[in-house]
Amino acid sequence: MALYEHVFIARQDVSQQQVEALTEQYSTVIKENGGSVGKTEYWGLRNLAFKVKKNRKGHYTLMNIDAPHAAVAEMERQMGISDDVIRFLTIRVEEHETDPSAMMQNRGDRGERRGGDRFGDRGDRGSRFGDRDRGPRRDRDDNSEGGDE
Repeated sequence: MALYEHVFIARQDVSQQQVEALTEQYSTVIKENGGSVGKTEYWGLRNLAFKVKKNRKGHYTLMNIDAPHAAVAEMERQMGISDDVIRFLTIRVEEHETDPSAMMQNRGDRGERRGGDRFGDRGDRGSRFGDRDRGPRRDRDDNSEGGDE
């Protein structure tokens, strides 16, 4: 059997419980057709890059699937019919990741990124207006070695 990573986006006006029910429904389709679903992750209600079927947000869910192609095709067919699923993507992979996905790892970093300075840590770059004590600024097209021409 082949290994797949499958992500689907449900409409924004669907509740989280309904998204979990959809995930369970599609997991059952995979199991009935001889496959198995390893890990599922609910990534939450996230903004879409552009409107999709009049939705600005969507509930994202990841499923790691070990199933024959026919099972995945049937699940995708049912998702295409469903009004609650606005997009889905299935990718065949060599092996599943056992760690939490990158989307889940970024959730823990939010507090660290927002700490302290409102404009972010400027580090060694100086102020946003430039370091005035570095001396005169050279123009980009100034190719001279410092002599007068």
